[in-house]
Amino acid sequence: SSPTVTVIVPGRDVGAFVDEALASLRAQTRGDFRAILVDDASRDRTAEAFAATAAADPRFRLVRHEVARGLGASRNEALDLVDTPLVGFFDADDVMTPRALEILVGSLEASGSEVAVGAYVRLRADAAGHYTPGIVQPWVAASTSPARRGTSLAEHPDVSGNIVAWSKVSRLDLWRREGLRFTEEKAYEDQVVAQQLYTAARGIDVVPDVVVHWRERADGTSITQRRHAVPVLQDYLDGMSAGLAVLDAAGRTAAARSRVRLILGMDVPALVRVAEHHPDDAYRKLLGAFTRGLTERAERDGIPLDEDSAALRAAALAW
Repeated sequence: SSPTVTVIVPGRDVGAFVDEALASLRAQTRGDFRAILVDDASRDRTAEAFAATAAADPRFRLVRHEVARGLGASRNEALDLVDTPLVGFFDADDVMTPRALEILVGSLEASGSEVAVGAYVRLRADAAGHYTPGIVQPWVAASTSPARRGTSLAEHPDVSGNIVAWSKVSRLDLWRREGLRFTEEKAYEDQVVAQQLYTAARGIDVVPDVVVHWRERADGTSITQRRHAVPVLQDYLDGMSAGLAVLDAAGRTAAARSRVRLILGMDVPALVRVAEHHPDDAYRKLLGAFTRGLTERAERDGIPLDEDSAALRAAALAW
């Protein structure tokens, strides 16, 4: 039968995890997929693992970069090669649960919606270096539970908190119709395109099932673990601001309110803990300015904030 969905898999220097990632994709209970593996100029065995998989399984296609271009550019290049009705994304250091494609693709086939969004959990290493999946965090559960088909941002504004690329399957026609692309040459490249998908979609399905185990690498090299670097923080803040701008421009007021509350209740406190011990005052100044702007917006719009994180927000406001 003709493939229904293409899964885009970028990877760079993830040799310790790539075999498990690719095995989880090959083991999907729904096998009518294609996969585009984008080796972003890896210097380890990632390229070898990608090439071996593509040689052994005709569903896999290999694209190689001689010079690293980043996640956004890798995904955009692969998007231009997709010719299936549906497209999804998967990072080469994560693990896809066995029924992920069955659940997400099946939901879109049943509903006719344009985007299907699933839950995810973190994979964290213990003291011995063994990775174990955690629980579904509250903000993830809020975005995907209970199950809904054919919903919208107006009906389910909390889905705006699910901003990662790899928790979704969507219709290629939506990407083509809206001219959607990932931000390039910046980290957190999926923040903006997630909100663009939500605002433009003719129907959104959400499923509470866990579709991906998202790895937080023990060596601290995951992008979310590099937020102590000032340029990475800038990209992070820019991504959140740009995502909010998409919601504002589309008039999705409830979703924007939900997003502001989540950022001030979850993202800002986590960054404050980094900033408190950061050697560069520029880090604190960036975070302080960002927090002041969002706090003023929350006060102006009457957005209720999490009282448990009030002290951490106050610390950012003082910088």
